[in-house]
Amino acid sequence: MRLNFQLEKEARGSRARAGVFTTAHGPVLTPTFMAVGTHATVKSQTVDHLKAAGSTVLLANTYHLLLRPGPEVFRKLGGIHRFMNWDGPVLTDSGGFQIFSLPHSRKMNEEGATFQSYVDGKMHLLSPEVSIAMQRAIDSDIMMALDQCVPSTVDREEAHTAMELTHRWAKRSLEARGDSKQALFGIVQGACFEDLREKSAETLTRMPFDGFAVGGLAVGESKELRDKFCETTASLLPRNLPRYLMGVGTPIDLLEAVHRGIDMFDCIIPSSLAKRGAVFTSHGRLQLRREIYKFSESALDPECPCSTCKNYSRAYLHHLHKADETLGWTLLTYHNLTFYHRLMREMREEILNNSFSSYYESKKLLLERSDNTSPAIIHRPRVRRHQLGDYEVHVSDTGFHSIRQISSGEVMHPAIDPLHEAHQLYVEQPRLEAQLRLSTPDPLIIWDVGLGAATNAMAAIRCYESISEEGAVRPLRIISFERDLHSLALALKFPSKFRHLRHAAPQDLLKEGVWQSPSLPLRWELVKGNFLETLELADAPDLIYYDPFSPKT
Repeated sequence: MRLNFQLEKEARGSRARAGVFTTAHGPVLTPTFMAVGTHATVKSQTVDHLKAAGSTVLLANTYHLLLRPGPEVFRKLGGIHRFMNWDGPVLTDSGGFQIFSLPHSRKMNEEGATFQSYVDGKMHLLSPEVSIAMQRAIDSDIMMALDQCVPSTVDREEAHTAMELTHRWAKRSLEARGDSKQALFGIVQGACFEDLREKSAETLTRMPFDGFAVGGLAVGESKELRDKFCETTASLLPRNLPRYLMGVGTPIDLLEAVHRGIDMFDCIIPSSLAKRGAVFTSHGRLQLRREIYKFSESALDPECPCSTCKNYSRAYLHHLHKADETLGWTLLTYHNLTFYHRLMREMREEILNNSFSSYYESKKLLLERSDNTSPAIIHRPRVRRHQLGDYEVHVSDTGFHSIRQISSGEVMHPAIDPLHEAHQLYVEQPRLEAQLRLSTPDPLIIWDVGLGAATNAMAAIRCYESISEEGAVRPLRIISFERDLHSLALALKFPSKFRHLRHAAPQDLLKEGVWQSPSLPLRWELVKGNFLETLELADAPDLIYYDPFSPKT
């Protein structure tokens, strides 16, 4: 085997394990967390930051690097290590998750996935052979076989079909590796069906992989199901090879998965939450947007050795976050990565010392705490509910604001910051900029079905105004349909919480039913009433924005 994995210790009263494997760029001690460097960089961090935080192995994204800068750059420059000046090990994912996350922008068949590049609009085929060829060009230490990931909540037939395709692609990935010295991991699928997980593990472990990943989790299932199928799948994998849980997670997720026998992890959470002002500390999770930190001279975490905690107060970090300064993101990400790597080292030491079981029970309580539950905060401000009609302002655990429908309990844009989600789904995904730059006098017409708090429509307007500064663009008409305007009216009361509404357009739309840009061929119209009864009142669309509630609602 290329990695020569050595199992050093298994914990008493737990499935937790400590091990080590060797790559061309050095050893990796397990359990380990891999910082995610999607575009050959971990967001907001330099290589020196990563090393100081304790990073020993990084993850890079094959799909994104295939599109930019492309395989030719890596072949010419001698691989990713020289390209990004990182001398430690690198693992590359196969692109399978990106196929999963673009369900409306790709076509799947036995050969692979055909999709349109978000960089230049060209069509690409991502097959097992293309994925491995790209990973060979990147020259990562560990490659991943291409798999078909499906939501963990799919029915059994769909899960079975995806699993069988994953097995056929796994065989092709091994064949495509040829004589490369890079290690290659297979990915166990099967959604939340025990018999499919057993079959997938049985099939893949007969193939000469150098390690195995648990795929298809953290994609829709509950935490309880994730823990259950993590343990089930890990127990089916060879004892003498590394086990990797993909895309997970929070510190408590890592603790639970190590307890269940997992060795390797990756996740964007340390940087993505840091960007929103959330950090993990020895006393629980803190949200630095909160006003209680405005005058705090305390260190972020007195027990943390990182330079953020040594040199900056909570008050300053609170200020940087509120001012949306990039330095704040950099310092908080650096701290979070330091916290993650310290946690992994702690767990490894406890396993080697035969004390992991007691450590697990006590650490779990600490990792579940936050500054909403910490006993150190005695005087908690009373939370005031802001509501109008059937809607209220909702604050997520990570600090962004959304609108919640009271009767159904559904939250608009519940998973990530609404501004980021709207941009990804309704600007990037339909390649809105490219469509607006087409040389035509005909307006681009967008139907915004379900205006809500106007997040999606405003993403389009902001995009239009931004690119119009660079040159001529075609006219744009946005037609929003809505039967209950209370959600927009409520959000407009709190422009500090809903930054996308700091614009004249939403106010005019609510008052007049239309907004016309004073300087651009940009018009926004409101059609009030039930969509099915009013859709014929509007001109036919080029794009439809539709952001539905869950199937339950």
